[in-house]
Amino acid sequence: MTPSTDPTTAFFDDLASIGHVPLFHSISGTIRIDLNDGGETIHWYIAIDRGDVKVSHRSAKADAVMRTEKKLFDGMAKGTVNATAAMLRGVLMLEGDLELVASFARLLPGPPRSLASFLERQKEMSQ
Repeated sequence: MTPSTDPTTAFFDDLASIGHVPLFHSISGTIRIDLNDGGETIHWYIAIDRGDVKVSHRSAKADAVMRTEKKLFDGMAKGTVNATAAMLRGVLMLEGDLELVASFARLLPGPPRSLASFLERQKEMSQ
């Protein structure tokens, strides 16, 4: 992430550059993420076709929609905010295919001290 790139943009740029997510090999659908940023709505649109992922800023109809504040999603993209906890607190609204949203949420990083983050750091250091 460059100093001028926010965590959300960096997360979606990384997702777009991957292009194919093996975790999604049996998943197809669309997710629109609407982020409120000071009265403006920023849209992220993720199209998944059996693992092939495309990211854009479309504001089109989607199978699932996530709505929250951009600052909160920045925390989710950094791994400092848990999506499930945000949903339970009522600050992350979900509509549509919740199974698709749950699959997408698996891509979000865990807290810096989580086991998943530890294992990822170990993997990076061994390369």
